[in-house]
Amino acid sequence: MSDIALIDVKAEADATANKNDECHLNRRIHGVCLVLAATMCLLWSAVFAQELMPRAYWPTPNGTNIFVAAYGRSVGDIVTDPSLPVTGVDSKIDNLSLTYVRTFSLFDRTANVQFTVPYSRGDTEGIVDNMLLQRHTSGFADTRVRFVLNLKGAPSMDRAAFAELRKNPRTIVGASLLIQAPTGHYESDRLINIGTNRWSVKPAIGLIIPMHPTWLFEAELGVWFFGDNNDFLGQTREQKPVVSTEFHLIKQIRPGLWASLDANFYVGGQTNIGDSTQANLQRNSRVGVTFVMPIKGRHAIRTSYSTGAVTTTGGDYEMFSLSYLYAW
Repeated sequence: MSDIALIDVKAEADATANKNDECHLNRRIHGVCLVLAATMCLLWSAVFAQELMPRAYWPTPNGTNIFVAAYGRSVGDIVTDPSLPVTGVDSKIDNLSLTYVRTFSLFDRTANVQFTVPYSRGDTEGIVDNMLLQRHTSGFADTRVRFVLNLKGAPSMDRAAFAELRKNPRTIVGASLLIQAPTGHYESDRLINIGTNRWSVKPAIGLIIPMHPTWLFEAELGVWFFGDNNDFLGQTREQKPVVSTEFHLIKQIRPGLWASLDANFYVGGQTNIGDSTQANLQRNSRVGVTFVMPIKGRHAIRTSYSTGAVTTTGGDYEMFSLSYLYAW
């Protein structure tokens, strides 16, 4: 889960003349590799079901720790839950999140656990029952925990084994489980909220296929399952599962620097409010790009942009994100 071959040829040649310089260079390389490893399996995700997550299943060396601070801005037809009975939505939402990731060995396979605490602030207007409503929101959104286990192609490894995988990539199969807890700010008498007041889980399976040492193709198939919101404007709100797929074409431009073309498609999510079935089946798709660049030692910057490609219910919005990563 990293770009290990980040050695500047000239620096390495100079380092061979001085053992102390060589040790210092190796420490710098190790730091850069850890940060870049972070960007392979982690990118900031908003509190929606439409994430685009390239290299979510690429491993990192055992014992890697990652801290991520991320900012995102979304503009357009977007609310925390796209299946809400709101039309003509126009939102401007800013999101901040802090994430911690730890890589460890489980059954001699590479695994990691990720904790994300997001904060959201924004303004939304939309039409409900032929009335224009406006809503300002600010507060913590639902906390997320994500667990990933590589099933094939990525046994638990040290930095040397990881370096070999980086030079000679192989097919990797992984499984993940994302849990979203109802910790976000929620007001039961309001239609639009930051929190969802329900539990959600998404099991998924991912596949990475090397097309060339500098090209990777990644795909994921997952299903969102939603608990009931038993305090939705005085009623119970149920939602059917959402099936989601993701596809990424990833190119390493040079050691340590990579970009990807991203796309997804998701369908489902029709809701019932009390005894009434809503006409809000989602059949949407998004496309985007991701760019990652190391800046110094253990630090890296990641940027991404995505927009709606096909939308039926919600999802027609633009999103930009900028993340700072530190690994140790």
